[in-house]
Amino acid sequence: MGNAMEFTEANFQQDVLDSDVPVLVDFWAPWCGPCRMIGPVIEELASENTGTFRVGKVNVDDNGSLAMNYNVSSIPAIMIFKGGQLVQQFMGVQSKEKLQQALDEAKSA
Repeated sequence: MGNAMEFTEANFQQDVLDSDVPVLVDFWAPWCGPCRMIGPVIEELASENTGTFRVGKVNVDDNGSLAMNYNVSSIPAIMIFKGGQLVQQFMGVQSKEKLQQALDEAKSA
């Protein structure tokens, strides 16, 4: 993993829910083809938004209870959190532009 953070059951509260900036979370798994397709987009968003937003990934195989808590039934599932609340979510592969716009909207909301 490059610039994207790795969110786990151990750090999710602190790094996502308690964050003072909006956070994009990609729920994924190594065996998921569409997840591998969107991986580079997630990395680009992470590197281009350093200091403005947090961007990271949750491996659903290793963090099943997080996936259950957020009703992740298919992956990739991309969620944006602000102030500890889920403010937007997307299912499947999304364009970088669409995800960047969602982050920008979360920041200004």
